[in-house]
This record gives sequence, structure tokens and C-alpha cells, in this order.
Amino acid sequence: MTDTLAATVAALRSEAGVTDHRRLLVVTGARSGRHHACRVVARSAATLAVVSGDEQFDDLGDAVDDYRRQSPRAAEELLGTTHETVVVDGADGFSPNAVGRTVGAVAGGGLYVLLLPADWVDRVDGFRANLAVPPYTDDEPTSAFRERLLATFDHPGVAVYDADADVFRRDGLTEADDSPPRSDGTLPAHPEFPMAAYEACLTAGQGRTLRRLEQLRQPGTAAVVDAHRGRGKSSVAGLAAGALAAVGQSVIVTAPSRSNAATLLDRAGTLMETLGGRDGENTADGSVDYVEPTTLDEAVGGADAVFVDEAAGLPVALLSTALAAPRVAFVTTVHGYEGAGRGFSVRFRDRLADADHEVVETHLREPIRYAPDDPVESWGFRALALDARPAVDRLVADATVTDTSYRRLSTATLRGDDHRLRETFGLLVRAHYRTEPTDLARLLDAPNLSTHALLVDDHVVAVALVAREGGLSPERRQEVFGGGRIHGNMIPDLLGSQLRDPEATRPVGYRVVRIATHDAVRRSGFGSRLLSAIEADLATGVDRPGFAPADYLGSGFGATPGVVDFWRQNGYRSVHLSTTRNDTSGEHSAVLLSPVTDAGRALVARHEAGFRDRIPGVLSDTLRTLEPDVVRATLRACEADPEPLIEFTDYEWRLIVGTGTGPTAYGTAPAPFRRLTVAWFLSTQLSPGERTAANGDAAVADSGGAGSSDGVTLTDRQERLLVRKVLQGRAWDDVAETLGFVSTGECMRTLGETVRVLVDRFGGEQAARERARYE
Repeated sequence: MTDTLAATVAALRSEAGVTDHRRLLVVTGARSGRHHACRVVARSAATLAVVSGDEQFDDLGDAVDDYRRQSPRAAEELLGTTHETVVVDGADGFSPNAVGRTVGAVAGGGLYVLLLPADWVDRVDGFRANLAVPPYTDDEPTSAFRERLLATFDHPGVAVYDADADVFRRDGLTEADDSPPRSDGTLPAHPEFPMAAYEACLTAGQGRTLRRLEQLRQPGTAAVVDAHRGRGKSSVAGLAAGALAAVGQSVIVTAPSRSNAATLLDRAGTLMETLGGRDGENTADGSVDYVEPTTLDEAVGGADAVFVDEAAGLPVALLSTALAAPRVAFVTTVHGYEGAGRGFSVRFRDRLADADHEVVETHLREPIRYAPDDPVESWGFRALALDARPAVDRLVADATVTDTSYRRLSTATLRGDDHRLRETFGLLVRAHYRTEPTDLARLLDAPNLSTHALLVDDHVVAVALVAREGGLSPERRQEVFGGGRIHGNMIPDLLGSQLRDPEATRPVGYRVVRIATHDAVRRSGFGSRLLSAIEADLATGVDRPGFAPADYLGSGFGATPGVVDFWRQNGYRSVHLSTTRNDTSGEHSAVLLSPVTDAGRALVARHEAGFRDRIPGVLSDTLRTLEPDVVRATLRACEADPEPLIEFTDYEWRLIVGTGTGPTAYGTAPAPFRRLTVAWFLSTQLSPGERTAANGDAAVADSGGAGSSDGVTLTDRQERLLVRKVLQGRAWDDVAETLGFVSTGECMRTLGETVRVLVDRFGGEQAARERARYE
């Protein structure tokens, strides 16, 4: 075994070294054979990183000068690092995310090694078992993702070694003679950034990009740097940040997580230290500091420049916050593990084009760690569908909703048609700001998920991923009501455990996990058409285990006015707003349901009423900072009866009328006003000026006001005043400033006028008698 393996490993390393590319070695077989193969590989490695929970690998540290082992859960620690050899152990649960996080960490001339059990495709391990959510069992997920991955081992540069038979099924040698030429950059003659920054560039492409980023010295500039992973985009952004700080500017950096920005921060810090040791170059004391994305809005006001690393991993609302800075740079990955969401590539670029900043765009092409056209990089794209993309625009741009056909895409369909799979997954990737390789495995193998699409000329133009939930056994229902959590059943878990409804886990629900429409046909009704087709399809059940007819459909998502309005217009009703913001998106999640059967209607009615009753208290407490337009949209999407809220006593009507018309000071008894305000939103609708996209991608604008069926109306600012002051209890001066009133007094008078409108709408004879006192 040793001679065969060692000779081929040596040949792989030799060829990789000549070409400055990497090679992939797949080792299959029993545990002892895989470990032995790993030891043979380690003998010729100067640096070795192993991704495994098996401590037996630690004896490799004796043979390698630079050795580290990471658990699969901590594989992201290898992002941004470089090693001669990286080994991923697939024996204890093969994680697509672990591959996505580590495949770029191997330097040119190195080996990327996958260790797989002989029965790997069909093995029920930890990862595969985790795809089975109640009521499914561990053996019900399929093996489609692994079968597809296995088929990619025919890729150039991939060697497959059967350790049990001591034979190479493929040797992975490409007979390449030389590496593609590397660009050799020269230093600019008269740079505006310090020369030390250019000396730190590793490729000519980095130097050219840094030269472009010199425009950030001027206020009113926004730069966009994009590249595949491993091109050094974060490094060059760090050099630009350090150069700005060296001239006294305050630079703040944000990213989906601090680890995403580690390289940028490190390069900025190193450059600042270098400049500090050179006479005449460090002219002022600036700073480069990291802030969490959820606190960016608080920090941006004091910053001279903002750098957003892995910008595709953040939603549009947070990206827009950065534009408040005079200088801003967005650094993002194209087709990378970190995400390539449409939020950046389409939606935010539209907003950036309309901003006041001068936009500078640059793209890095040449890899840093290895030569161009590396076969392991292209294998990673193929295996994990990192470069999956929707149909090209010209194929679907002229389509209308009437041109579409609806189809439920089975696992067999997606597994048997890689082109269809890549169109489908590419659309889902571009529609969401954070998509991971593991999502591909879920799409193909999870027994609770179904994929639904609209097709035009056999191309996917809209797609939704739907999760089957609920319909649990009596024992499991009791467990949930007793406080137990239920994996993969978000809505039943929320309603049954947190909101204390013992019957909420009995009906069968289908949650729309993601929905996406092709960019070329956005805002044309395709999303609504797809939701309608899904409801009709699932109402009768699906010929799959556990897919009983739907009692209700639902969705949970980061709440923005446009997205909430999209779901409301499609018949979904608000039942919950989360009390905490998502750490990455900064948004509060909303849950909306659409009933299908009597059981579903009873469930939705109960939770609409519960939402109605608890929301006044929540908005004055944990949701005091929630954006008013999100509150307005979410309350309007609830169809609970408002009458119980306005069953006031005579005393309460005296307080209400006395505030709007008489001598009562607002704040004496705010509770009735909260109920009155919620009743207004439940019983009124926006005027026709509102604009909402067909898939929730809305252009937010003032609606022109809202009104009831009897003609009573309020302006947008009056409604926002009701939210800020009445529901959220914000201070008068804060409300006046936020809503643009010239004074606190004007703000108070406007609230009085607004209360009078609510009294006209809901007061009836009781209010009329009380108002007569002041006439």
C-alpha cells in the first residue's frame, strides 16, 4: 500500500508544483486504510490542516512542522489561511460547508484530501441524520447530493484511491507541462497611497485595484471590489483602509461576522505599523475599528470611511446604512462560500446607482494562492454549485405570467438534470443574502422539503423551497407544549412552545422557506402566481411520505414593509413579530400564515387574535426601536377583529376625547390610545399609492396615506407618529426630530389632531356625547 500511494502522491505533488496548481486526492475505504493514507500524505507535507473530530489524527503532528486540527463545526477558522495540505475527514458526517470553507485554503503545489468511508454514499451519519426533522426518521433523507458529488470525481486533477484494494481508480495527473503565466506588477510612479501599501501587493491585479481605491481619499466616493475567493480582495481593501487611517481618517469595518473581516483588519493594522516606523509617511493618527453590522447605524455618523467586507452576506437595508458615510467600500465574493446574494448584486447596485456617491468598480481575477485555471477550484465550483446561476436574461426577459407552467421539481428530476438543478439553485442563491453549500444538500436530500417552480420554455423563472411542518404525534405534541424544541418545524415550535398553544402542532403546515423570481421578470406577478399554484398543489397532498394535505401555508422572514406587503397581498396574515433582531440582517422576523382548511382557519384566527392582544405591550417594550413602517405593514397584514380593542369604558372614552379635544394631557393614561391605534391599523388599508413587488422586492415610498371604508384618513406621517409616540412610547423630542416636525409643540398638536380622527372613526355615540362637552 505504502509504495503505490507514496509514489502517486509524489507525482501529484510534483505536477502541482510545476503548474502552481493544486490536486485533489480522494481516499476511500475502511478507517485504518484512510488513516494510513493520511500518514503517507503527511510525510511529504510542510504544513497540514486536518478537519476532523477524530483525535487519532493528532499523531500526525509528529511528522509535520506546522500541524493543526479543526473540528468540522470550526472549519471556518481555515478561511483566509494557507496550507500546503488540507485533509477533510468525511467519516463523522460529511459536511458540504466544511468543503466550501476549506477548499480555498490550499496553496499552489499542494494537496486537498478527502477521506471517505467505503459506504459513504449510503451511510447514515450525523450530517445526513440532521436532515431528518420530525416526523421523519434518520434513514429517510436521500443520498442524491453524495451521488452527485461522487460523479464530480471524474474532474481533471482529481485522484481517487481505494485504500482497501490499494489501487488508484484515477491517478489525477493531467500531464500539464507548465503553469499559466503570472502577472508581474510594477510599482506606480506617483501613488497617492503610501508606497508601502503597493509593496505589500502580491499581484499586479491587487496593485491596480489599490490604485483605483485611491479615489476614496475624496469624500462622496463609493468603491465596489468583487472577486472569486482567494484573489486577495480583503487584503487590498485592508491596505486601502490602513492608508486612509494613516492620514488621520476614522475607518470602521463591518462584515457578517468578525472572522469574515479578519484579513482586512490584519492587513490594515500591519500597514499602519509599517508606516509608523517610516519617517515622514505616517502624518496623522487615524484608526481602523470593527463594528457589528447591527450597530453600524450608530457608528457610521462618526466615521470618515466605512469598509463592508463580504457585502453579499448582508441584506440591502444594512448595506444602505453604510452610504451615510462620506467614503464607503463594498468588498464581496462572487460565487463563494460567503454568499453571492442578489441583495448585493442586483437590488443594492440599483440603490447604489441612485446614491450621491461617485461609484468606482473593480474586479480581481488572478488568484493569490495558486495559478489561474486551477482544477481544484473549478472542481469546487462544480461539486458545490458555487457558480450556479439562473437562466440568462434574454431567454426569459419577455415572459409574462400567462406564459408559465407550474411544476413540482422532485429530487429525481433535479438529480437527473444538472442544468435544471443549477438554474434552480442559482436562482435561490441570488435571491438570498446567505446561501451555503449545505443548502444544496438540503434541497436534494431533506425529506421534509419540496421544490416548486414556474417554467418558461423549460427555463426556471420562479422557484420556492417549501418545508412540511406539524402533523405531529400526540406524544410529540405534548413534548413541545411542555417546553421541548422541535427541530425543523419553525412555525409549530413557535406557536406550540413559545406562544403556548397545545393544538398548534396538530395541523399540517407548509412553510415557504425561500421564494425567488428571476431578475429579468421581477415585479411582474410571478411570485404571486407561484404561491397560488403551490397552495392548490399542496391542498390536495403530495405523493411523498408525510406530505398530507395542507391545513395552512406560512412563512417567516426578516420583516421589511415591501416583503410584508407582498405576503399580505397573497392572503397571508400576521401572527408574530420576533422581539430580537437577527444578528446579521438586523431585521426582526415576522411570521405570516394563510389558512387552507377549517383546522387551518381556526389556528390562524387564534393566533391573529393573540397577536392583536399582545402587540400593544410588546411595541412599548422589546419592540420600541422597530421601524414604524414595519409596524404599520405587519399590523395591516393581521385580520383579527379590532372590536375587542375598542370596547372602552365611559371613563376611557372621556380620557381619549379629552386628549384630542379637551384638557387631558397625553400620557395620563396611554393604554387606551395604544389599543385605539392598533384598531386603526387592523381596520384600514393603504391608499393605492403603495408599491410592492411581485416577490416582495419592494420599492419603498410614501403611500399617500391610509384610510377606512368610510373615508376617514391619516397621512403617512400621522401614522408614523402613532407608532413612535403612542405604541412605542418614545420621547417627544425624539419623535419630533425623527419625523421632521419643526418643534415638539407641532408634534404634540399633530397627535391631538390624529386622535380626533381616530375618535371620528371608532368613537360612536359615547365619544360624541363626550365631545359635546367641549363644543
